[in-house]
Amino acid sequence: MVKNHATVWDNCLQLIRKNVNTQSFKTWFEPIRPVRLDNSALTIQVPNKFFYEWLEEHYVSLLKSTIKKELGDKGRLEYQILMAGSQAAAEAPKRQAATAAGTLPKKERNSSFGPGMVDTEHIKNPFVIPGIRKIKVDPQLNPNYTFDNYIEGDCNRLARSAGLAIAKRPGSTSFNPLVIFGDVGLGKTHLAQAIGNSVVKKLPAKTALYVSSEKFTNQIIQSIKNNAVNDLVNFYQLIDVLIVDDIQFLANKQKTQEIFFHIFNQLHQSGKQIVLTSDRPPKDLDGMEERLISRFKWGLSADLQAPDLETRMAILEHKMSREGLDLPQDVIEFICYNIKNNIRELEGVLVSLVARSSLNQRQIDIGLTKEVVKNFVTEINKEITVEFIQQLVAEHFSVDVEKLQSKTRKRSIVIARQLSMYLAKNLTDKSLKSIGETFGGRDHSTVIYSCRTVQDLMETDIIFKDTVQELEKKIRLSLNEK
Repeated sequence: MVKNHATVWDNCLQLIRKNVNTQSFKTWFEPIRPVRLDNSALTIQVPNKFFYEWLEEHYVSLLKSTIKKELGDKGRLEYQILMAGSQAAAEAPKRQAATAAGTLPKKERNSSFGPGMVDTEHIKNPFVIPGIRKIKVDPQLNPNYTFDNYIEGDCNRLARSAGLAIAKRPGSTSFNPLVIFGDVGLGKTHLAQAIGNSVVKKLPAKTALYVSSEKFTNQIIQSIKNNAVNDLVNFYQLIDVLIVDDIQFLANKQKTQEIFFHIFNQLHQSGKQIVLTSDRPPKDLDGMEERLISRFKWGLSADLQAPDLETRMAILEHKMSREGLDLPQDVIEFICYNIKNNIRELEGVLVSLVARSSLNQRQIDIGLTKEVVKNFVTEINKEITVEFIQQLVAEHFSVDVEKLQSKTRKRSIVIARQLSMYLAKNLTDKSLKSIGETFGGRDHSTVIYSCRTVQDLMETDIIFKDTVQELEKKIRLSLNEK
């Protein structure tokens, strides 16, 4: 059977899918298109240089072994990089995945002064008091915003990895500019400033600067009033890593956009790094000049999604570790089940909880936690009920709920019933008597016996213990999704 490029790549994808997680496969392999097969060389097309660099750095061994399995020992993989606009054809020279990751050409940098220094004798620095000469530029960064304090998850892996790469080689990667976008409270500012803090710490010869779009607009207004627009533009052209926060607020500000356009061009042409944050992707920025939007698309646009439950818990536990706090596990879970879409609120709950506990001399428990969480969310997730537990346990064991409430002594039903009672006791505020009544009018002693039986089984049967933990997690998550 004669192989063609599409067949070969499809076979490769089947092997790759078994060796990477679903999210990585969708992000890094589904966008790839096979182009041609010449003897033992398969050419694939990737969307941009960033894809090429990422594949070479993280998946070169996997790609090499996969190609050899499909095409033999002489098999090799070559890349085409898809260019934007009229240059849709591949432009970059072919690169072989069997070799080590290559270094893309670095752009020339212009620097006339010492590390982190600008000459304010001729160029006015809008961040310092006028008249001071050759002062080190204050990067305007929050020192707490670092990569170490930025927990990685599926929700932010692409953006964080790109940020780390930029911090190592600002201006020399293919993702320039980097546009980080997402909803409020997901860590855009933290990640953008982490890049700046890393540059300041590890590359002291580079000048990094963080500025909000509001402050930048005010500087534009003042420079126009003082007839000093050129001074402002010249100052920004000396920055090696420029971080502009909330770029969407430049919308409909024509003069500000015009000046920013010239600053952007000069920095980009000089090999300087630009990092932008926004609450939406570049294509959805209303009130922005098309020429700016076009430039925002030059590099990489990476979105931040709401973190999943495990990532939220990791974030909260990291914050607790930094603050020297130790909260009960049920408190941590309750907070993370109810605060879902805003990391800032997640940390705010923790601060409020500790403050209220200290001021009122109260122990941190579920009761106090519920009082605090109510100030952050309009509706706390529904309480777990005995009926809901019965339903999920019955589904898991493929029995009818009525069987759990019946008098039958069939072993499979008894185990499901006892497990339901155990979960009801641990996950609800119901009394033992109330729980027993829900299971066909049984008394509290039956509930106690059932709970002890389940506890004993968990200590001696690892599989049963896993089942209990799986059901407990499923109950919480199912309610959280409603």
